[in-house]
Amino acid sequence: MTHPVDVHVGKRVRHRRWLIGMTQQQLAEQVGIKFQQIQKYETGANRVSASRLWDIAEALDVPVSFFFEGLDEQEKDTSGKSVVPADIMGDKEALDLVRSYYAIPENQRRRLFELARVLSDVA
Repeated sequence: MTHPVDVHVGKRVRHRRWLIGMTQQQLAEQVGIKFQQIQKYETGANRVSASRLWDIAEALDVPVSFFFEGLDEQEKDTSGKSVVPADIMGDKEALDLVRSYYAIPENQRRRLFELARVLSDVA
């Protein structure tokens, strides 16, 4: 049976890999394992050892702590309803939006961010 922490870590590996446009094969080659093992990590079927997680973090250019972020968080508004899905990075639309956002030149991105902030305050 898979452990929820292993599933969470695997999802974070998959999301970061996808966000930077890296394939399972490319990540596996950088870490020195077969891509099937990456698949098992990403589904939580296999637990990632500390040293392997360190190697994966280096390959994905994130700190090891990145994989544990959001483990016990759930953003809620005052009514108790979820404002942001618990697994926002599990939403393909959200990942597409983030990828597109960072493709925009920085000065335009800042303006878009401010617009989004104003619109969310009005809603």
